[in-house]
Amino acid sequence: MATQTPHPPWPTEPDPRVDALVTEVIGRIADKWTMLILDLLAEQGEMRFTRIGREVEGISQKMLTQTLRQMERDGLVIRTIHPVIPPRVEYRLTDLGFTLGEAFCGVWHWAKDNLERIDTARVAFDARTTRNTPE
Repeated sequence: MATQTPHPPWPTEPDPRVDALVTEVIGRIADKWTMLILDLLAEQGEMRFTRIGREVEGISQKMLTQTLRQMERDGLVIRTIHPVIPPRVEYRLTDLGFTLGEAFCGVWHWAKDNLERIDTARVAFDARTTRNTPE
């Protein structure tokens, strides 16, 4: 039997405002587009809207606009409009965006550290469910 490490103690007196914010932020950050844009801007720095759209594979212009707008509202990115014709719009992470990226970077480390364990669990599960599925 595998040994489980104890988890850190959970707060005993949760602040409902913090709970609401965490739920909202996790819902948004768990959205793959936000995570991909956050990662891209952390690696590349300030980028034009059109370049972000090219770099984030599969994102529609509408979804890119919505995601960047929400990230701007949450204080994660700064939008700069350059007064040229046609207007050039660029986005960059704020300090808040960088700290959120650092916080969620742990998910990648966790995935890397546990990739084989997850693959093993999935293979075992699939074998069990395939055997127990009536034809």
